[in-house]
Amino acid sequence: MHRDFNKEEQIIFHQISFLTGSAEGMSDAVRAPVKKPFNEHVVEFLDDLSGYLMKHPQARQYPDVVTFAFWIRRGSVVRMAEKYHMDDCGCIRMGRGMAFHVAPSNVPVNFAYSLAAGLLCGNKNIVRIPSKEFPQTRIITEGIGRILENHKNLRQYITLVRYERQKVINDLLSAIADVRIIWGGDQTVADIRMSPLSPRGTEVVFADRYSAAVIDSDVYMCLNQPDREVVDLGFYNDTYLFDQNACTSPQIVIWLGNRKQEAKEKFWTSLHSLVREKYRFADIMGVQKLTDSCLAAINVPGLRILPHADNLIIRAVVTRVEPSLMEYRSSCGFFFEYDCDNILELEQLADDIRCQTVAVLGDRQQLIAMLESGVRGIDRIVDIGRTMDFGMVWDGYRFTDCLTRSIHI
Repeated sequence: MHRDFNKEEQIIFHQISFLTGSAEGMSDAVRAPVKKPFNEHVVEFLDDLSGYLMKHPQARQYPDVVTFAFWIRRGSVVRMAEKYHMDDCGCIRMGRGMAFHVAPSNVPVNFAYSLAAGLLCGNKNIVRIPSKEFPQTRIITEGIGRILENHKNLRQYITLVRYERQKVINDLLSAIADVRIIWGGDQTVADIRMSPLSPRGTEVVFADRYSAAVIDSDVYMCLNQPDREVVDLGFYNDTYLFDQNACTSPQIVIWLGNRKQEAKEKFWTSLHSLVREKYRFADIMGVQKLTDSCLAAINVPGLRILPHADNLIIRAVVTRVEPSLMEYRSSCGFFFEYDCDNILELEQLADDIRCQTVAVLGDRQQLIAMLESGVRGIDRIVDIGRTMDFGMVWDGYRFTDCLTRSIHI
């Protein structure tokens, strides 16, 4: 796209806070050529950013920052590139053009993964950073700014912005976008979609989702103590690190096997110790969970709230699993719990398009067989502790397809 911005559009750009790039530089960013996927300059930039983050004195306090840094290191990206070339259909692939990313407000590092995916697919990128201040976001955005000083050839490809929700800004950024990536709840998607794309513009949407954990009690009890602790810590990381607000955070724990009661006692006791040691619990969280508990108890037939010594963990036992249950999910340590005798009891849940990730301890084959039967939900099956592991396939979308243009020769 080659265009100069008129006076009104320039005024709109000056209402935006630029963390990288500038209002004056937007014309150059729009004119910059696209790249082939996994361009070497991009790989070098991401590897340098990885090194910066790995050495940052504060980054070690935040596992999500370290995980992101590990994901963008050269070795990891090279493996992605190898898989991409294996899957290539023989067409020439190029970036689509300008990618406008709308990052979610509740996951501090999500914007960085979205940006990295856009860059690796050969695009120029405008990323709306969450207005909420997160230390992880600050560490990464500062790192991007510093590393760009030594990668001036990529300055036009990375524009990080902040602005209050204003339709006029969304209109302009959407109009210049060749692809729009929206992360957030259904309302965010609806709001952004009020701003039209260009006729050839495409869109990738990540709307409201929920996730579950499936634990085989027999497998859990056969683990030695150190391995059980790894599972427990992994579940803590999946849920409490983001106050259970991430779409990947399990909202319901489903128990399989013959040693359910024994496994539950050990699992929940261990998790409670982890939460008490690691989690910062605010009074408002307790009030919200109490409110949500009452609403769930009123509206979900047969639901029973188990006795609890404090507000760190609330377990709501249910007698059946169906999608409507998730209308009453909460956060900050509120879990539905279900004893399952046959995996097909989860079929309704799995057939809901809002069901995203299933974190598993045990045999995955049962779930895979259910997926192949034709259910519409579940886009990811991962080990417990790996729900937040990002990949170039997410929510059923393959970024190297969605964010590139295939040229048939």
